[in-house]
Formats: sequence, C-alpha cells, structure tokens
Amino acid sequence: MNSKRIGRRTVALQTPPSVLSFANIGGRMEGQGPLAKYFDELCDDSFFGEKTWEKAEATMQRRVLRRALEQAGLKPGDVDYVLAGDLLNQCIGSSFGLRELGIPFFGLYGACSTMGEALALASLLIDGGFAETVAAQASSHFCTAERQYRMPVPYGSQRSPTAQWTATAAGCTLLSAQGPGPYITHVTCGKIVDQGITDPNNMGAAMAPAAYDTLRAYFADTHTGPADYDAIFTGDLGELGHEIVMDLFRQDGVDMTRNYEDCGMLLYDRDRQDMHAGGSGCGCSAAVFNGYLLTGLKQGRWRRILFAPTGALLSPTSSFQGESIPGICHLVCVSTER
Repeated sequence: MNSKRIGRRTVALQTPPSVLSFANIGGRMEGQGPLAKYFDELCDDSFFGEKTWEKAEATMQRRVLRRALEQAGLKPGDVDYVLAGDLLNQCIGSSFGLRELGIPFFGLYGACSTMGEALALASLLIDGGFAETVAAQASSHFCTAERQYRMPVPYGSQRSPTAQWTATAAGCTLLSAQGPGPYITHVTCGKIVDQGITDPNNMGAAMAPAAYDTLRAYFADTHTGPADYDAIFTGDLGELGHEIVMDLFRQDGVDMTRNYEDCGMLLYDRDRQDMHAGGSGCGCSAAVFNGYLLTGLKQGRWRRILFAPTGALLSPTSSFQGESIPGICHLVCVSTER
C-alpha cells in the first residue's frame, strides 16, 4: 500500500499543495448577509447581465476563475487543469462557463460537496506530480436550482421550516505545488451514506449522516479529535443537519460544541433574511471557503481547520420515483503549516 495512505480512507499528502489565490462571487441575498465583506464581487442582478439564469451561473463560473487568476498574476494557459461543478443537468454551468478559456477540464458532480471534491482531487493531482497548478471551483444559483429541483420561482410555493436557500454564489481556489500556504495536508474521500430520508425539503437530515461518517473516519485514521483543530466546518447542512451531526457524535462521547460550525448557517442571517434552516447549494460552501475561511487562515484567525462539505445525491427524477436521498461528504484538512 502506498505510504501516503493512513487508515482506510485518508491520504496524508507528501507535498501539500499551497493555496495560490482564491476568489468568490455572490448575489443580492449574499450581499445582505453577515459575510458580505468577504466577497470579491457582489451583484444585485440575478441575471449577471445575461438573458437566462443558467447563463448567469455560467458567467459566475467564468468570472470567479478569472478573478482568481488575476490575483495570482496568471493566465488561463498557466493552469494545468480546472476541476469544476454545479447543480445543473450535465453541469452546464461549469462547462458552458469555462469553454472559452481552453483549460483542460474535469467536470464534477458531488452536489453541495463539489467544492470539497474538487479540492481533494486537485490536491491529489498536484501531490502525485501530475500537475503544477490546478483550479478547483463550484457554483450554484437560487433560480436555476428552483427551476430544476422544485417549483419555478414565479409559482411562489411555500417552503417548509426544514428547507434551505440555495446560494447564488461561486468560489474558486487556485492550488499550486509551490507557495506560502495555507496548505491542504490531508484528504478523506467520502462514502455514499443513505439513511432512507425521502423529503427533498429536508436535505440537512439526509446529508448529516454522511458528514458524521467522513469526520469519524478522518479522526480514526489520523488519531485526532475535534479538540486538535481550531475549527471544523461542514457544508450546507443547515441548522437541523448541524444538530444531527453533533448529536451523533454526542452518542459516541465526542463533544463537537466548541469549534464546529456549518457553512449553511454562516452565509445568511437566518432571522433577518428568513432563510429557514440556512443556506445550501454548491456555491454556499464554495463561497464561504473562498472568502471567510481562507481569509481567516491568511489572517491568523485559525492555524488548522477541517473543511467537510456535504452533498445530497438526488435528482428530480429520483424524487418523483420515491427514491431516498443518498448523502456524501468529502473532507480536506487545511493548515498554515506544511
């Protein structure tokens, strides 16, 4: 077995990739939230100057990558691969948005875990010597997600208390074999976990068991616990999913109350903005990671964090057919020290 593997599911990267630059973009609701100052760009126009919401999401993908490249002083030709995904059928937000840049492209689908999946795979490519510079990114758009997964926005359907608000946002991280950090030091691949939840308006409950499974596997593989990290962030579980994860660990005798937060609870003011259980969508954790989290690491707020975004692997067809909702969670450890 390769010496980089520790335990069953975790890889300790021999040459941890460095965050070269990062960028994020948000919409009107994100600009009204508590993390507004951590965005590189905020736009009140949900169309982002385009004629359709789907084209708007593609524009976000393109613009967030260009912003990350500008901050690093690079051109598209300097990037070996771009790993990107979104929630749209066939990932057209990513592929249509990035088609003009001419960068070798891997399209990913991990639902709301896509940013973690992209970071994990990009890190493995760099540590394995297959690439020098890789872009990892993800996006979502409230209106495109509502049109595809639920009701058309003009319908004005009532949302249940467990429902979450899909972020109109995108985030991009440029990783490199060289750089001053922060660094991605460990990667834990998630397993598909399905506890039989069928309600598409309660994705926090569907995804929480996957977050618990991946975090527990990482702690076991690395012989660490929550207290060994300055902060632990899951992605887009919202208020209910966050409580479920803490309760599952509580049953194991593990206290997660001191330093565990969820990106879906951070992006919006849930009381003032009426976001019910919180935020969701690929762009939620991508925007929080590429704004609030990486800025905090750069500024010394934290030295070592876990970023573990979660995804609900459903489709409109599977929901119509009464299928349960499988969950997935991919984890990366990010540290200011190599």
